[in-house]
Amino acid sequence: MSEPQTALQGATAQGFVTVSEDGLHGMISLRGDLNDPKLKAAVAKLTGAEVPAAGRISWKGDRGVAWMSPDELLVIGPYSSAGKDALVLSKALKGVHHLVANVSDARAVFRIEGAGFREVLAKLTPADVSMDAFGIGQIRRSRFAQVAGACWMLEEGSARVVCFRSVAGYIFGLLEHAARSGSEVGYF
Repeated sequence: MSEPQTALQGATAQGFVTVSEDGLHGMISLRGDLNDPKLKAAVAKLTGAEVPAAGRISWKGDRGVAWMSPDELLVIGPYSSAGKDALVLSKALKGVHHLVANVSDARAVFRIEGAGFREVLAKLTPADVSMDAFGIGQIRRSRFAQVAGACWMLEEGSARVVCFRSVAGYIFGLLEHAARSGSEVGYF
């Protein structure tokens, strides 16, 4: 059996910020009624984090829960336990209308680190990533140039971008190009 690999084998680029592939992440798409007490309890038990409000991501240790739409969460955790975690959620939600899908191998995650991370994002997405609109604990679903993606902040000075694995090379190229030294526009 082959070992799991990231889409770009740990690619990194250094410009006025650092852009790097953020390794393997367990990611489970959970669809259902986000107000259902049973769903909220199952998510909290698995992750230690609460179901977030719209446009938010909640995090506890190495696990998080991101609001993706009015009926969808992205449950994030260790890659090694994603299959087991999906089964745990499915069993906990028995009898409740839901859909659980392990999408770990269909996604790629990038980290943008440095004082200019907002500028890199702003060059690529129409989402408002200004300090007033995008802060720690927030997530934005949008597009990055021509493809769908999402970005979130867990700490000051960096953001994560998640996209489909099939477009990881394209997204990395966009991020690397937008972060090249000398391309700063000084917007933020």
